[in-house]
Amino acid sequence: MKTTFKKIIANILKIESRLVLWKYKPKVVAITGSVGKTSTKDAVYAVLSGISHVRKSEKSYNSEIGLPLTILGCPNGWNNPYVWLQNILKGLWLIIAPHKYPKWLVLEVGIGKPGDMKQTASWLKTDAVIITAIGETPVHIEFFKSREHLIDEKSQLIKTLKKDGLLVLNADDEAVLEMKIKSKNRVITYGFKEGADVMGSADTIFYNDSTQSGEPQGIIFRVDKEGKSLPVIIAGVFGRNHVYASLASLALSFGLKFNIINAINALKNYDVPPGRMRLLKGINNSMIIDDTYNSSPFACESALKTLGEVKPVSVGETTGRKVAVLGDMLELGKHTEEAHKNIGRIAKENAEVLVVVGPRAQAIKEGALSAEMNPKNIFELLNSREAGEFLKVFVQPGDLVLIKGSQGMRMERTVEAVLLDQKNKENLLVRQDAEWISKE
Repeated sequence: MKTTFKKIIANILKIESRLVLWKYKPKVVAITGSVGKTSTKDAVYAVLSGISHVRKSEKSYNSEIGLPLTILGCPNGWNNPYVWLQNILKGLWLIIAPHKYPKWLVLEVGIGKPGDMKQTASWLKTDAVIITAIGETPVHIEFFKSREHLIDEKSQLIKTLKKDGLLVLNADDEAVLEMKIKSKNRVITYGFKEGADVMGSADTIFYNDSTQSGEPQGIIFRVDKEGKSLPVIIAGVFGRNHVYASLASLALSFGLKFNIINAINALKNYDVPPGRMRLLKGINNSMIIDDTYNSSPFACESALKTLGEVKPVSVGETTGRKVAVLGDMLELGKHTEEAHKNIGRIAKENAEVLVVVGPRAQAIKEGALSAEMNPKNIFELLNSREAGEFLKVFVQPGDLVLIKGSQGMRMERTVEAVLLDQKNKENLLVRQDAEWISKE
């Protein structure tokens, strides 16, 4: 019954969305990929909001019902039929009466199963498409025949481009770059490789040198385009995923002939969403790298390498440890065991202490042991709540703790247990809606 109800609602909202797009004619930027969609969406939003009225997908709405909700500016009704009725009525009112509607829409478009993107492409028309990265073992791969099948599904978004539309591709991901031949549209590429139209370089972590602790503050890199090299600073976050997100937004800016200096300034303190390599203060003078929104082999490897790059933090005479708290990576199908083992091997090279959480994460431990990590530095816990209780008594001054896992592992609960600013946790942590908190 719920499935039938959901389909009816989705179809009504989709029809209303098409009519709203036809009536108000906003510019549409659509973003897909297996890694970095949300960070890219927020970076693009930061750049566009400096020049126009913009709306973006909220809270990773990327399903068949999520896109219409964004277009109509409506909340998720979850299991409340009255909210869904209100959404339908709001859609009708948008169509019937004149409203002040956004000039730009920034949409995050994801897939969960074969046919999802093709279905989206059947009704959505876009002015720009950004494809981020796929990775060797993409999330959701268990629902597809092969990696190639998933890549082909993602590439269907290109078909939504209008004739004068812009295609923005990650030049560092071979599978994404190859999509260039699938389009007759204008293409602009970004990445670190020579030949990218918008090229990043010299990305590094910057520190607060005004304190003896030398705490990490964020990331800095350079962007090169047409002989010009400009610095880009992003505070409060770590990881190349944010560098790539920024490069994608700057590539879009170049392609649309926006002022690049204004775009770079907009990225300095852009609203990085919770749970995506955000730097938070933890209890007992520790620091947390909160990357708990979701996990995949590509993203987890990147997070671990970032952990490895950060300089140890000193508090008094104590030098902190690098601690990796890793939960299960879900939806990997036949790749599950080997992907987790490989993460264990990478963890050994980048962390002094490893905490594995969940049944699949046992393979992370096996991988770390095979790489000769000291068994005394590996700890096993059943779930995110147990991991939080463990960290409460385990973290020491100066410790830098990376916490990551798939959405279903709810690793934000682990972060919550050791977060210093408990009063502001609703804004700092992912999945703090009442509907998520009520779920076990």
